[in-house]
Amino acid sequence: MAVEGDQRRGLQPYLDSLRQELQVPDSTLLSVLLALLAVALTLLVWKLIRGRKSSRRTVLLVGLCDSGKTLLFVRLLTGTYRNTQTSITDSSAVYRVSNDKGSSVTLIDLPGHESLRLQFLEKFKATARAIVFVVDSVAFQREVKDVAEFLYQVLTDCTVLKNALPLLIACNKQDITMAKSAKLIQQQLEKELNTLRVTRSAAPSTLDGSTSSGTAQLGKKGKEFDFSQLPMKVELVECSARGSKAEEGSVDIEDLEKWLARVA
Repeated sequence: MAVEGDQRRGLQPYLDSLRQELQVPDSTLLSVLLALLAVALTLLVWKLIRGRKSSRRTVLLVGLCDSGKTLLFVRLLTGTYRNTQTSITDSSAVYRVSNDKGSSVTLIDLPGHESLRLQFLEKFKATARAIVFVVDSVAFQREVKDVAEFLYQVLTDCTVLKNALPLLIACNKQDITMAKSAKLIQQQLEKELNTLRVTRSAAPSTLDGSTSSGTAQLGKKGKEFDFSQLPMKVELVECSARGSKAEEGSVDIEDLEKWLARVA
């Protein structure tokens, strides 16, 4: 018994030291635990954001009436020509992109009529992964103000900005001689959007700086507007859904297909 007592007295200093370490965490250990917690939270947030983006699998085709949206929609899905007409509702179908992942997205062709386009954009924007804004390159000079007005509404939409949706301006009908180039269309659109921004900024604004519900300031204050100021990436391509001889002509939608493969 005496031996056991001596052994216990010999271990007592170590037991006391262990109790103290358990009661008072070491600063180094605490720092490591906090760092691990920060990493875990970062990974969790990243996973949530990635999951939210992966759940958005639709690409919206928008634009004015007669810009060629529906024929582009048909060409992408079937590769064939079809006579189309102005629609008053949306059309959707699964599109398999040409990439190594074998990804697919749902293409949605939205009506271009002035009284319908914002209504349908509102309906589908939350599930959108990207937007294709189709422009009639032949009628562009005549329609530039209307095109810029609609594009302004898209680019200042809070949901579009929050999700930083990639946007492609598809300069369609390039097979026609009078078609304007993508470079000229970009310059004219940036100029018109800058004018619209100045006009809208003069309107009464709310406390958060927006001019109306669901919209936000376009670009950077004090600078001439250009697409590089936006949180999302805006690109322009030239394309032709019709071809030089309608169904017999060669179409040019390769750049559009490549863009869809990147965003899918």
